Amino acid sequence: MNQEEMMHDLHKRTMALELGGGIEKQKKQQSLGKNLARRRIELLLDEGSFMEHQRFATGPDKQPGDGVITGFGTIEKRIVCIYAQDFTVGGGALGKVHAKKICAIMDLAFEIGAPIIGLIDSGGARIQEGIDALNGYGEIFKRNVRYSGVVPQLSVMLGPCAGGAVYSPALTDAVFMVANMSQLFITGPKVLKMACGEEATVEQLGGYQLHSTKSGVVQFVADSEIKVFEQVTDFLSYLPDKQEKKACTIEKPTLTGFRLPENDKEVYDVKKIIESIADNGKMLEVSKTFARNLVTGFIRLNGMSVGVVANNPAHLAGCIDIDASDKCARFVRYCDCYEIPLLMLEDVSGFIPGMEQESRGLIRHGAKIIYAFAEATVPKITLILRKAYGGAYVALNSKALGADFVFAWPTAEISVMGPHGAAVIVNQNSSPEETESFIDHYKRHHVSPFNATEKGLVDDIFNPIDTRKKLIMSFSLLNCKQTETKRKKRHGNIPL
Repeated sequence: MNQEEMMHDLHKRTMALELGGGIEKQKKQQSLGKNLARRRIELLLDEGSFMEHQRFATGPDKQPGDGVITGFGTIEKRIVCIYAQDFTVGGGALGKVHAKKICAIMDLAFEIGAPIIGLIDSGGARIQEGIDALNGYGEIFKRNVRYSGVVPQLSVMLGPCAGGAVYSPALTDAVFMVANMSQLFITGPKVLKMACGEEATVEQLGGYQLHSTKSGVVQFVADSEIKVFEQVTDFLSYLPDKQEKKACTIEKPTLTGFRLPENDKEVYDVKKIIESIADNGKMLEVSKTFARNLVTGFIRLNGMSVGVVANNPAHLAGCIDIDASDKCARFVRYCDCYEIPLLMLEDVSGFIPGMEQESRGLIRHGAKIIYAFAEATVPKITLILRKAYGGAYVALNSKALGADFVFAWPTAEISVMGPHGAAVIVNQNSSPEETESFIDHYKRHHVSPFNATEKGLVDDIFNPIDTRKKLIMSFSLLNCKQTETKRKKRHGNIPL
């Protein structure tokens, strides 16, 4: 074979890869409103930056690319490793070589310290390859765990994901879904009906509404592929690049402010406070529709990425339940994995009481919050906005758990419990007049934030209008923070 023939052979093989499962299958994919795998990579990465990896690798049945495209490129000039399953090739089903290609690009991501992004669109394990396909999933899971907390791992659901395949996305740091296009479920509708006699649609079993509001598996939902890629790009922009060096400087910020309702029983949306603090009033909220009594997300303070956790009185009075506990702990550990400073905005009267929460393990789940904040070594600041009562006050990044700074607004109330609750317990047989007198005394001497500052458990109390200025200066200072416990890998980001 001469050089010209060799070049012709290369061109022929390359074109076969471009065609994937063939024109008819590609047309069917597009008719469902789905982009082809290669087009998805083009849409997500910077133009012309993609370099394919092991593109001619294939299994015993010689399917193009064995149903997956792997490689690396850049997103806003940041290097990322990526794989995209091609549903036009055998339904994107995973076989031995398919898995080896994914594992190889994951290994490369680890070696160069780059995020790994999976564009998932697959019918599951390749039945024809039997145990080899199952072993392939095991190899991917192992890498999901080993590289957890070392390199960011993102799963973008762009079609079905069923059976054991769902555990890879569940092990990654963030899961993105396209509404009415992607699903995750362990057991499909047909098998479910056969095994249990239960009937359900794919959306009911594993659609975006279930996973973004009830199960908590999915952190981000978009209504199109283009928008989900924008979310991925935005998300990555908040993650510190390993090549970046922290600046140890203090900038002079602008003033801003937010006034709480005069009535301390009146609800408000804590997101408005977050927006008043953040650069350009922007927050990227994580798990927006799951456990809405707690807000988690990323903001920038004078350009610095900060992870925010905030009680939201607009839902369940901002109290902590099982779902909020898991959401909080998972987010705190994520930020600590990737060295993102943490800001806790606190307004909480406690953990939600009741038989239902207790029987489901509120104590066990609530303990995860304590563990996460106490374990985190990144800069940590708490700002008490209004209520900070009981065990919830301790759990949400108190001084005792290692907060670098604890601040409060003058509206803060810090105590074992609220004045009225204390009156019921301490003054059980008192007259209404005595009870009112007790409540007034309790507010002034036990609940006042100045009581906490005298004991050194709150570092400062300031006017809300100074909040942004104080936080920017404090986080700038903490950029210089050195910790003995800092190591190459803090811990994995276990899906709590």
